[in-house]
Amino acid sequence: MTAMFVYVTAADAEEARQIGLTVVRERLAACANVLGGMTSIFRWRGAVEESTEAVLIMKTENDRLPQLIDRVKALHSYESPCVVAMPIAQGDAAFLHWIRDETREGRESTGLPDID
Repeated sequence: MTAMFVYVTAADAEEARQIGLTVVRERLAACANVLGGMTSIFRWRGAVEESTEAVLIMKTENDRLPQLIDRVKALHSYESPCVVAMPIAQGDAAFLHWIRDETREGRESTGLPDID
């Protein structure tokens, strides 16, 4: 198994938080970090745009990645959200083992609250 670092941009910190809670609760990601207040400059439909967004960083296993991407897209407000993943080449062995354990299907609930 390969641990993956998943980078997502969201409309705001609350959207990122809700997506993060959902995918961790569903064991599609072991954890999610929300970083608010990012300024994004991008080209969209022929125009240069600028907006404030939030970053959502998640850690998962490669075999869970397709489901995670699909779930993020279903929960996201954007028509074409930024959801990209990179393999984690090295890291603390205990942390990488934890990612693997926390994204295994069939484990008991994480106890995180449901999203309204």
